[in-house]
Amino acid sequence: GVGCGIAAKASPAQASPIGDAFNTFHDAPCPLSFGRSQASLMPPFSGLMLDESSRSKRPYKWQRVLLKVSGEALAGDHTENIDPKVTMAIAREVASVTKLGVEVAIVVGGGNIFRGASWAGCSGLDRSSADYIGMMATVMNAIFLQATMESIGIPTRVQTAFRISEVAEPYIRRRAIRHLEKGRVVIFAAGTGNPFFTTDTAAALRCAEINAEVVLKATNVDGVYDANPKHNPNARILETVSYNEVISRDLSVMDMTAVTLCQENNIPVVVFNLQNTGNIAKAIVGEKVGTFIGCTRNLEYRESTEGSLDQEDKILVSEW
Repeated sequence: GVGCGIAAKASPAQASPIGDAFNTFHDAPCPLSFGRSQASLMPPFSGLMLDESSRSKRPYKWQRVLLKVSGEALAGDHTENIDPKVTMAIAREVASVTKLGVEVAIVVGGGNIFRGASWAGCSGLDRSSADYIGMMATVMNAIFLQATMESIGIPTRVQTAFRISEVAEPYIRRRAIRHLEKGRVVIFAAGTGNPFFTTDTAAALRCAEINAEVVLKATNVDGVYDANPKHNPNARILETVSYNEVISRDLSVMDMTAVTLCQENNIPVVVFNLQNTGNIAKAIVGEKVGTFIGCTRNLEYRESTEGSLDQEDKILVSEW
């Protein structure tokens, strides 16, 4: 689980307003193409809007979040390097929460196109050069995701860790924060700009730099398991886990550099499945989803704040 559960006053016909917001299905064509004709079957995500009586009560847990999207997740069913249905799903969910006033930054991986660590040593390719190629792959993903978001009206900026001024802004911390304050989504690409560091570490670093409150790690699994579910059918998902447990039990969540950086800066991490409709928005507003990772203080805060929102707070669903 993650964050605090949102307590909503539900009518008999609407037991979970947020759940219903992401269960409204109808077909919509994808406005982008990627080398072949695309007809998106993804449902449009509904915007979450506050009524006047609850605008001042902040019906979500996080004010500024950093969403980490892995390259493999962007590949979808792997028929193409990037699945437009996946990028559109991300865009619609991010749109639904930015309408609430939540500030969203994104770090994208590049493993769907090129993974430096896997190619190092091939044909004389050294690790540093391989990692730089991987960084450029993240820029490709970022530009594609930016185009998708702007196609549905979300103002978006791409900032890269090294200069590619013709296609993106250079990363400047104060400018990135200003974009977020103006309601724009900022996509950070090219990792940290240095070889030997993963995009998970880049996500932890950017989260600390822009003073975001949480790293939301969107993956292809439901959360963190106590064992490898592919090899152990009895593996169970962990709702909460501490940084020390992740390190001592060598749980495959993020690399140790990223985990340590989050631990030292008291940044909680939420690991959840990108493929489940509505999970991104649920994670951002603080509903239980996936696995929550934090220090003891984080875990106690999560338990103490769960369900603490006023029962009269209502989230009205409007079609996006």
